[in-house]
Amino acid sequence: MPPHISADRPAAQPPERDAVEALISQTRRLRGGVDAVRRDASADGNDPHLRWQRALCDLAVHHLDDLGEQLGQLREGLPPQPEPAVAESEEAEETDAAYSTRAAAPAGPGRASLLSRVGSAEWNLLTDHIDWSDELFQIFGRDPEDGPLSLDELPSWLFSEDQALLTAMVTDCLVDGKPIDGEFRIVRADGCVRTLHMMGEPVLDSDGATASMWAVLRDVSELRRTQRAVRETRDTLQREQHIARTEHRLAVELQEAVLPPWRGSLRFPQGGPVTLDLAAHFLPSSSSALIGGDWYDALHLPDGQTLLSAGDLTGHGVTATSGMAMLLGALRGMAIAGVQPGDLMGWLNQLLDASTQPALGSAICCRYDPSTRTLRWAQAGHPAPLLFRDGTGRSLAPPEGVLLGATSGATYGQAEERLQPDDLLVLHTDGLSPRAAYLTDDPIGGSEAAQRLLALAPRLTAARSAQECVRIVVEEFGDAEREDDACVLVARIS
Repeated sequence: MPPHISADRPAAQPPERDAVEALISQTRRLRGGVDAVRRDASADGNDPHLRWQRALCDLAVHHLDDLGEQLGQLREGLPPQPEPAVAESEEAEETDAAYSTRAAAPAGPGRASLLSRVGSAEWNLLTDHIDWSDELFQIFGRDPEDGPLSLDELPSWLFSEDQALLTAMVTDCLVDGKPIDGEFRIVRADGCVRTLHMMGEPVLDSDGATASMWAVLRDVSELRRTQRAVRETRDTLQREQHIARTEHRLAVELQEAVLPPWRGSLRFPQGGPVTLDLAAHFLPSSSSALIGGDWYDALHLPDGQTLLSAGDLTGHGVTATSGMAMLLGALRGMAIAGVQPGDLMGWLNQLLDASTQPALGSAICCRYDPSTRTLRWAQAGHPAPLLFRDGTGRSLAPPEGVLLGATSGATYGQAEERLQPDDLLVLHTDGLSPRAAYLTDDPIGGSEAAQRLLALAPRLTAARSAQECVRIVVEEFGDAEREDDACVLVARIS
C-alpha cells in the first residue's frame, strides 16, 4: 500500500509489454528445466547427493514461481478498483477473478498463490485507524469480522523469542524513521506456525512527523522450509562424504598394515639358499572409491616351507578390510602351526561362519616345500593357480572347495603338484576382469582373466624376474574397467 504523502516525482512508466512477455517466457522455460533436473534427482531417494540436489531444485522452483507471478502482475498492471455500488460478494468475486488472470507460472503442488501469501497493512497513529488487506487476514488465519491487529496486539501472536525483534523494528520505524526489514514467526489461532517477512516504512505528514506506518508482509514459510531442507541435505551430504573419506583412509591404512610390506621382488628364504623369487601387486577397482577385502600373502614358515595365499572377502570399506585382516591372521597362525591347506580352509570356513558379521570369501592356500619342489594347495571358490613352463601355461585342476562362509561344516580337498626349476606360478583374485566376463561353464580356471594371463605365457616365461612378470600383468590389466579390487602374486621357482 503506498504512503499517503510522498515526495513529488514523475509517475512511474509501465514497462514495455513485449519485454515483460519475454521475461515470462524465459521464466517458464527455466522452470521447466529445473523440473526436469528435479525429476532426475528423484530417481534414488536414498542417495544423499541426490537429496541435496532435489532440495536445491525445490528452492529454485519456489523462487521461479514467485518471479513468474510477479512478472504476471507487472504485465497486467494494477487491478481495477471496484465501483462503490458493487455488492461485497460481487467485489470479492471480481477481485478473485482479477488475481486469477495474473498467474504467469503455475504454483507448485500444495502451494498457495503468491498473491495470497503477500498482504499489506497501515497503522494510522493520528486516527488509530488500521487498514489490512484481505490477503493479510488470510495469512494470519484471522476472520475479517474480528478486525485487524493493532501494533500493541501484534506481538502477542509472535513466538516469545521473536517479540523483542518486532518491538525494536516498530520502535525504530516510528521514532527514528528507519525502514522495517525483518522476519518473525506467528502462531495462528488454528495452531499453524508461519514465518513472515515484513518490510515497511513510516509515512510522514506535512510537518515531517510520523503520521502512520505501512508495511508489506509476506508468508515465506515454504521458502524457508525449502532453504532449511537444502542446508540439512547439504550438511548430511558433507557428513557422509567425511565419513566415507575417513573410512577409506582407515581401510587403506589397515590394508597396508596387514599385507606384506615388501614392494618389488622378495627372495625366500632370506639368509639361505634362494628357493622362490616373489613379487605381487594390488590393482584397485575402477568403479568404487572404497577398498575391498582382497589380499595376497607370502610367508616363510619355521619348517623351511613357504606359504603362498590370495583371497577376496565380499564387501568394501573397513568392514571388508577388517574381516580380511582376521582371516589372514588366522591363516598365518595355522600355517605356522603346521596345518595343511585342506584342513586350514575348513577352519577358515568355520571362523567366517561363526563371525558376527556374515560374509563370503574366496581363498587359495599353497604350501611349497623347496626340498622336494612340491606344491600342496587347496581352494575355496577361488581361481586356480596358473603354472607357466617352457613358454606355455595351464591352469591347475582345482580340488573340491566351496566359498568360505557359504555352508557350515564344509570339507575341502587338497591337490599336489611337482614343480621344476624356472617354473612360474601365478595366483590372482577374480577382480582382474569384470565379473560379467567370468565363464562358469569352464570350471578349470576358465575365467577371462585366466585366459588372458595364459595368453601372456611366452612373455612371462621369458621374463628375468618375478617383478618383471608383475609389470607385464599390470600392463595387460592395469587399465581395465574392473568392478572390484584385484591382487596378483607371482612366484618363480629356483
